[in-house]
Amino acid sequence: MEGHGDHGLIGENFEGNVGMVRAIDGSEISRSGGSDNADGASGDEQDIPAGSSSGSRRRLKYHRHTPYQIQELENAYKENPHPDEKDRLALGKKLNLENKQVKFWFQNRRTQTKTQLERVENSFLKKANDDLLYRNIAMKEALRSPICNNCGGQAMVGDMLAEDHHLRIENARLKDELGRISLLANKFLGRPLSSYGGSLSQGMGSSNLELGVGRTGYGLNPMDVGLPMGLNYSNGLRNGLPLMSPSRAGLMAASGGGAMDFQYDKNLLLDLAMSAMGEFMKLWQNNSPLWIGDIEYGEVLNFDEYLRNFPLILGMKPQGYVSEASRASRVVMINSLVLIDALLDAQRWKDMFLGMIGSSSTIDVITCGTGDARNGVVQLMQGEIQLVSPLVPPRQVRFLRFCRQHAEGIWAVVDVSIDAGREGLMCRRLPSGCIVQDMPNGCSKVIWIEHNEYDENAVHQYFRPLLRSGLGFGAQKWISTLQRHSECITFIMLPDTVTEDGRVLAPGARRSLTSLAQRMTASFCVGVCGTGGHNWEMISNAAEGPRLLIRKTLNNRGDPSGAVLSAGMSVWMPMSHQRLLALLLNEELRSQWDFLYSCNATQNVIRLPKCQEPGSLNAISVLRPSNTGIILQDSATDVTGSLMVHTSVDMQAMNVVMNGGDSSSVGLVPSGFAIVPDCMTESGVQPGGEGGSLLTVGFQMPVNDLLSSSLTMESINSVVNLITRTVKGIKDVVQSDQQAKAEQYLD
Repeated sequence: MEGHGDHGLIGENFEGNVGMVRAIDGSEISRSGGSDNADGASGDEQDIPAGSSSGSRRRLKYHRHTPYQIQELENAYKENPHPDEKDRLALGKKLNLENKQVKFWFQNRRTQTKTQLERVENSFLKKANDDLLYRNIAMKEALRSPICNNCGGQAMVGDMLAEDHHLRIENARLKDELGRISLLANKFLGRPLSSYGGSLSQGMGSSNLELGVGRTGYGLNPMDVGLPMGLNYSNGLRNGLPLMSPSRAGLMAASGGGAMDFQYDKNLLLDLAMSAMGEFMKLWQNNSPLWIGDIEYGEVLNFDEYLRNFPLILGMKPQGYVSEASRASRVVMINSLVLIDALLDAQRWKDMFLGMIGSSSTIDVITCGTGDARNGVVQLMQGEIQLVSPLVPPRQVRFLRFCRQHAEGIWAVVDVSIDAGREGLMCRRLPSGCIVQDMPNGCSKVIWIEHNEYDENAVHQYFRPLLRSGLGFGAQKWISTLQRHSECITFIMLPDTVTEDGRVLAPGARRSLTSLAQRMTASFCVGVCGTGGHNWEMISNAAEGPRLLIRKTLNNRGDPSGAVLSAGMSVWMPMSHQRLLALLLNEELRSQWDFLYSCNATQNVIRLPKCQEPGSLNAISVLRPSNTGIILQDSATDVTGSLMVHTSVDMQAMNVVMNGGDSSSVGLVPSGFAIVPDCMTESGVQPGGEGGSLLTVGFQMPVNDLLSSSLTMESINSVVNLITRTVKGIKDVVQSDQQAKAEQYLD
């Protein structure tokens, strides 16, 4: 266990033997593993009578704490495992305990926690050691009967000598690289490389043939023993965080765990996760002067105060990056444990924040939960966080997610980037996440904190004020999306939910229709942003025109055959995003901008609200155009922006959906609009405020050509013409509405 003693979740160092617990007067009593006194047993000492055969020893009389005292001590321990003298006196006074009783209860509790953690770590290390032993035996057997690579027969002695020489050269090179890496780690990380693995120097210092073979190509790479993550042998330090071994990487990639192009050390990841959780909890508990504003509408971080109070756990901010940090609070209609489970599941996390996450996956589970399956979980994840516009590049992040129960009914989930220095990365995620607290009636109070550093030069100047305000990727965006999702699921699943015309849909029909609408919206956002884990190929990206992308379909259910062409374009509109959405949802005005379906009028067959607010624009609609077919439409809005997505659906497929059938096989090629406030004035930042907006128009259409090179200029021009005509039609609708409002004001 050398080198691992300072990686405990509590961070307490042992004082003497693990199996010794202090008595009230400081004397040490032998206990089995330090766990028998877990409930804080302590009390007064009594000397053994003089006539006793053991008169030279003292016997301790233990006083068991009451359940109430134990509960209060446990709660205090969760808040602060290392209380000072003042805190111990206050706690002792509250619980009618002496200061020494409180002091030694905390010492015993810390010892027990660390003992349990070390038992788990010992188990992991024993398993890893056994695995290495088996592999070493297998390599010895292979060396006893070497095989010639050319003919497949028995190798000659001369071949073995050449192989021996090659391995010794390779071993010397690795030792030289290790020395240089150790110097870099000591310089940039503030501690020598030996602290990352106790047996590193011994293993690499040997010139034995077995070790040489084991470290050059038979599964044991030097990075297995704990080199810092991201060390580039040619360019020096790329960043100072831990990575995964190549053998583990190949295993994960083969099992579908995500693309693995890096290595890590779990102990360093745990250190990073604990540091991030510590900073996150302080950001949650601290108020003025650290935070500025109203938490209901979103607070922003005072960066000067932040830099004075917090260490830089990810190092200095990269040159050219800007910071954004915000905090917001809301009560949402979702159970706290359901929310925590969704955050720990990559697919459910993506579905919950519809449109914000292009793709997500869990790379590895660093630690599993203790007791409760959620408490103490540390996962390595990756995702694409997006703003629906071709002018804002998606944020590709690889991060740790750490879930911990802070107190009864209070959970904390924190994220932190691990590859912030990777070349080409335009964003790094500092400690961010949420505090979830149980509320009555199945609701939860959620406090969201979002802290990022990103390259602003990669963002179009139209969208920079939005990102600076926090409405693009900040806490208000995350918590508003979460609230909208929870309201939708809760309301639609109510047994008495009806459409606006009073029609009662069966629960199965509502579920199927909602699932189809959500898949449509997600597909639209992915198409505009060029995400979703697809290999999008750029066709055109004119400065003032639409961006054209194409991807080959994967023959998945619901995907058209061949390829999908996606076009997206963002423009400024002199109108608030909610007012613009209302105009686009006006069926009487649809013919002025809807050139895709070429219909003069549409009939609203079904309009299923997604919340209880009367007249809300959040709804799922089934429209019947004046010509033929069925249009499925999904609309959503909150203070951070609005969405309207629609697609043509086959009549037979829609009948299956309305009967509660499986909607996953329904083909979708969605188009629509994403609208966000421009935030160029203060009124554009406030909820319900008037101001300009940024409109993104997106179209997708199936094409038979699988390669962009085979697309004709006529096809490209028709798509460009369609999107530009649509933008012009919407501008005409906005201008007519403004003229009508001006005339009404003059009258």
